[in-house]
Amino acid sequence: MSAGDGTQSGVGGLLTRAAATWPDHPAVRETGSGRGLTFARLDAAAQAQARRLADAGVEPGDRVALRLPTSVDFVVAFFGALKAGAIVVPMSPQAPGPELEKLLAHSGAKVVIERVADTELPDGVSGLTPEPDPDGVVEFVDAGRAGEDIAVVSYTSGTTGPPRGVMLSHRALLANLEQLSGVEGVLEHDDRVLITIPLFHVYGLGPGLLQAIAVGATAILSERFEAQRTLDECAEHGVTSITGVPTMYAEFAALGAEELRQGLATVRKMTSGAAPLHPKVLTAIREASGLDVYEGYGLTECAPVVTSTLVTGYPKPGSVGRPLPGIELRLVDSDGTDQAVPLDPDDVDDVFEAEGETGLVSIRGANLFSGYWPDGAHGPDDEGWFRTGDVGYLDTDGDLHLVDRANDLIIVNGFNVFPHEVEEVIGQLPEVAEAAVVGVVDERSGEAVKAFVVPAAGAALSEQQVVDHCAAHLAGYKVPHLVEFAESLPHSATGKLRRLRLR
Repeated sequence: MSAGDGTQSGVGGLLTRAAATWPDHPAVRETGSGRGLTFARLDAAAQAQARRLADAGVEPGDRVALRLPTSVDFVVAFFGALKAGAIVVPMSPQAPGPELEKLLAHSGAKVVIERVADTELPDGVSGLTPEPDPDGVVEFVDAGRAGEDIAVVSYTSGTTGPPRGVMLSHRALLANLEQLSGVEGVLEHDDRVLITIPLFHVYGLGPGLLQAIAVGATAILSERFEAQRTLDECAEHGVTSITGVPTMYAEFAALGAEELRQGLATVRKMTSGAAPLHPKVLTAIREASGLDVYEGYGLTECAPVVTSTLVTGYPKPGSVGRPLPGIELRLVDSDGTDQAVPLDPDDVDDVFEAEGETGLVSIRGANLFSGYWPDGAHGPDDEGWFRTGDVGYLDTDGDLHLVDRANDLIIVNGFNVFPHEVEEVIGQLPEVAEAAVVGVVDERSGEAVKAFVVPAAGAALSEQQVVDHCAAHLAGYKVPHLVEFAESLPHSATGKLRRLRLR
């Protein structure tokens, strides 16, 4: 994709251009209801939505909250709000009342679009529900916001504290699509891409929906993921590409090889992001279907994709690949000092010898956010770099490996323990379905390692087995002092483990 005239006209221009180029091509289809729209009809529905918002008093720069599932309604509301010049604030339709109130107050949203108008809204906030698709053409002049104007305020899931509103400009969202288009075979016009991750999350929105609209591919929207049913839907709709998260692929891998082969028969490419993918899941899917799952790394603040194993064209277990074209990446110390990192992965002389030396991932590119809502605080520095809270290292090929979040680091007697490393070791036990590791206060060592373990269905497992297994594979200070069994662990909407809840 070249953003083409979408660049001048902002993110809403992607749909205008698609409707002009491929008017009769299927744009979106829901798996459950079968409801679908061509690009021309989707554009008309978005125009009608923009007219309704303008009639409700929405002016350019006003915030419009979307509280809708992954559906055609979401897509219509999203592009309608952009055409009206609004800033879109996507929210989880499952968000409880108090959380919704907090986000509405923080964002200053004027209107909420939701399926059922039964939510009590704060004073000054009006509610709208989706309307049937219009029959004819609806004339509405696009408000023309673009460039540095903010398109979306996306609230992070708050894995490290209270949610923060990430300000994503039209420039940032379009730049990430342009960067993705520089990677061979990412998404093509003839693709039918399954999106079952939430559209209110930037991962579903950007590399899922917006990328499909940009190249004129068909987005197959599934409101809920259930492994067997989703595989049946892939076969029914001839899905060729899946944008997914590790929990999805883990559930796929748990099914029989024959089910996987049949369900993924038309699929040519699968990508995974939002959390690390276990190497045994990668192997199980490849053995059953002959297909690889390509891993990537991104952040809401980067609109969102930063790296992918698609850049090199081969999956590497444990690695999230290399930066997309147009994105610079370096590792820095916590004070911002550069680590000795390769600038050019293809230049052998440039690759640093000390493989495994960790640092905070720092990123520069046109896809970066404009700071946090409302005042743009804590955005990229004066030189355009944004320092993340993710700790990683580069291997000798120049591929990035993520170690953990800096905030999740456990310090035992002055030694660093990265929870992810301990979780991986515990996960090697066949009796373990999932594990999470956090630091707890310890009078003797400052902090101690505590493991929360979800046993596999029907498995018998003791605390001592977990401790003994860790002791056989890890240094003593990394071995859990405490093991607690749990039925489930807290996750974000995209399946990211929320250790803060456990702490």
